[in-house]
Amino acid sequence: MTQRQSAAARANIKKAQAKWKSMSHRQHALAQPQGRGRKKPGTTGKGNFYRIEVRPKAEFVTFRNQDVGGKGGLERLAGKRSSGSWDTVSWLIEKSKARVDRGHLKITDKKAQSALKQIRGPIRHVKGDIFRAYPARNVPEAEKPTAAMRRAQRVNIKKAQEASRKARQS
Repeated sequence: MTQRQSAAARANIKKAQAKWKSMSHRQHALAQPQGRGRKKPGTTGKGNFYRIEVRPKAEFVTFRNQDVGGKGGLERLAGKRSSGSWDTVSWLIEKSKARVDRGHLKITDKKAQSALKQIRGPIRHVKGDIFRAYPARNVPEAEKPTAAMRRAQRVNIKKAQEASRKARQS
């Protein structure tokens, strides 16, 4: 080996060491040939739930899982943004309560269907047990109160009036 080759080898070793020190633990693992062996959850299709992603995970800083309705069947993964607001990241539906039909997820359980009114459009297959959909449309303040809000207000006003009448009579 010439002096020039040995100097180049030393420089390459220094570069490799500097790169290695700048890498995180996860990057170290992925750089290894055996580091890519583990599959991400939901990608194999062997789980108990279908996951319907509604919003990108990157929008959130922390997560919380909530059982919707009774125990099991339907779960909501809620995420907290850096601003402090919470929103639905994804829904988890037990496989016994839904089926896959030509690349779309069809929900067969009535309770799960009612809870998923927050989803808009078809629920499309991504890979494994993972599906993607869109969140329900955000109604702008200019369009509020909506017809449903007005109906609810009328019902609430009637209930309040009846309660006050009963209170006066007794």
